[in-house]
Amino acid sequence: MTDRQLDPSKLEAFAMRAITDLTAGYTGVMVSLGSKLGLYKAMAGAGPLSAGELAARASCAERYVREWLNAQAAGGYVTYHAVSETYELSPEHAGVLADEDSPYYIPHAWNVPASMWFDEDKALDAFRTGRGVAWGDHDPRLGCGVAAFYRNGYRANLVSQWLPALDGVVAQLEAGIDVADIGCGHGHSTLLMAEAFPRSRFHGFDAHAPSIDEAWRHAADAGLDRRVTFGVARAVEVPDRRYGLICFFDTLHDMGDPVGAARHAAQVLAPGGTVMLVEPFAHDRVEDNLSPVAQLYYAASSVICCAHAISEGGALVLGAQAGEARLADVFRKAGFAHFRRAAETPFNLIFEARR
Repeated sequence: MTDRQLDPSKLEAFAMRAITDLTAGYTGVMVSLGSKLGLYKAMAGAGPLSAGELAARASCAERYVREWLNAQAAGGYVTYHAVSETYELSPEHAGVLADEDSPYYIPHAWNVPASMWFDEDKALDAFRTGRGVAWGDHDPRLGCGVAAFYRNGYRANLVSQWLPALDGVVAQLEAGIDVADIGCGHGHSTLLMAEAFPRSRFHGFDAHAPSIDEAWRHAADAGLDRRVTFGVARAVEVPDRRYGLICFFDTLHDMGDPVGAARHAAQVLAPGGTVMLVEPFAHDRVEDNLSPVAQLYYAASSVICCAHAISEGGALVLGAQAGEARLADVFRKAGFAHFRRAAETPFNLIFEARR
């Protein structure tokens, strides 16, 4: 191309956009360091602090902390007070960076792109050959990052919003039913429900054995290891207990045969039982998914979700932006007569399915 073919203003604008995205990658490293070193927690509620004061609070070296603070100030993560040469973390920013129980807490999620970079050679091979990459073949930071990213969102919404949006399910849980959490990962969703509904029996299943080991550890830490069970099983291998509720939390789109998984759920579902499907938020058309959230999901789907589904045979590779119409078609093919959107958040769609 010659200079005459380029619009200089458009070129500069897009170059700056690319730099902004590159900066986000650098910022992720700073966020991870700030979280692991306790810098954000040391700033939360403390008001303006000098670099030296923060370094002392977090037991870190002042010169490193000062540079880190300037990076945070340049990105708008902390406020810099020039007159006093101090830095401050606002309460709102603390909810994203320092409060591990906040539904907006983000630092652990940076483990996901870290694992994506680490596994780049596997992604390159998958793109060139069409081969899959199983969940367990990724860097271990992937599982930790995904579990932490979803945990607080589930904690904020699952018991208080999503389950009540399903017709009659809360009453059944309060009375006592068997519940299957398929693709439970580290077990956070299973344990949230078990804690809220002590009369029901909760069973978490995942094909990834190390995740099941983590789920048992989380259950023991929560004192729930005698009230829940976890087992290694693919979605089509879940044992039949006639479950009153079967849950798929952000996992159906990762499966190589989602129709088969839904069909098996229909077979082990109790009469009058419900399937709760939670999937990443997506519209049905690509042109309606051109947003930052969709950008995140499509990127992760390219090297994680689609790759795992292909590793399982790839009968139907939904991807993380499947949309309601495609998901409804999966359950229709699996023999479900009822499928409706029950709730939604900016990050998730929640569906109710019945036979």
